[in-house]
Amino acid sequence: MKEKIHNIFVNEHDTGLRLDKFITQKLPDLSRSRVQALLEQNCLSCDGIIISDASKKTKINQQYQITIPEAVPSHIEPQAMDLDIVFEDEHLLVINKPAGLTVHPAAGNHDNTLVNALLAHCGNSLSGIGGVARPGIVHRIDKDTSGLLVVAKHDIAHNFLSAQLANHTLGRTYNAIVWGTPFPPSGTITGNIGRSPTNRQKMAVVKTGGKTAVTHYKTLQNFSIATFVECNLETGRTHQIRVHLTKIGNPLIGDPTYGQTTQSRLNQNIYKHLPAELRAMLLVFNRQALHARELRLIHPNSKKEMVFSCELPRDILDLLDALKT
Repeated sequence: MKEKIHNIFVNEHDTGLRLDKFITQKLPDLSRSRVQALLEQNCLSCDGIIISDASKKTKINQQYQITIPEAVPSHIEPQAMDLDIVFEDEHLLVINKPAGLTVHPAAGNHDNTLVNALLAHCGNSLSGIGGVARPGIVHRIDKDTSGLLVVAKHDIAHNFLSAQLANHTLGRTYNAIVWGTPFPPSGTITGNIGRSPTNRQKMAVVKTGGKTAVTHYKTLQNFSIATFVECNLETGRTHQIRVHLTKIGNPLIGDPTYGQTTQSRLNQNIYKHLPAELRAMLLVFNRQALHARELRLIHPNSKKEMVFSCELPRDILDLLDALKT
């Protein structure tokens, strides 16, 4: 795709709209997340002034110019690996990602990712994102989280699915095992999430700035020292479930980033009574106990609702069994 430049005029019916929403209405081939990425790349101007604030409101008679850069070839190498494909057609794939697999290359992790595997599986048919010809990841899950995610195979599917993500209509249900007993047993956790002011490697619930985040949770089974919960995401911020459950005092088992190490916790007096087998199981559980169990979406071509689910992985099942004894 060659670079394209669009000039967009604000008429009386367009005034007062968020800039990202206004542009997606005028250029429906662009998803809202794509527009936000273009703004961050300084690809939008108004009267010669670069605009990067997606929430800025439009005013009558303004004229915006947006430049959509040419897609550049990906330098990510295809790498064949076994994928647990829950569903696939010419429009999308639904993958059951194992814990330990990174979704896309990043600093310090340039290969052996889901993106490498998708390039090998799908070749050149995948969607370009952010001006880069790479697989159409619609949403991500953390390296050490297992479970379902959807991948778009072309731009139209990617835009359609991304719009569902932005409009909070792409349903995602997670199961988690947390320390302690959430109170109340079910509820809604809110609080804007942004970079931690004290540790830029972590996310946190912040008093100012950040992005709106809403997590609905309910207790499925309580084991006194730990609880098996279900979480439904209304929004999808980085590390949202991990941050929100920590906020209410119930960090995920196996997640030292947002809680204590398991060894430190088990050194506390209240855990001294635990059976040796359970203590051993907790100590070797070396990833956050979080699994993306269900995914609900509207298919970009048929427009029918589709629901996908997958079983809990063996390590979480084993931990639940140990907690029951």
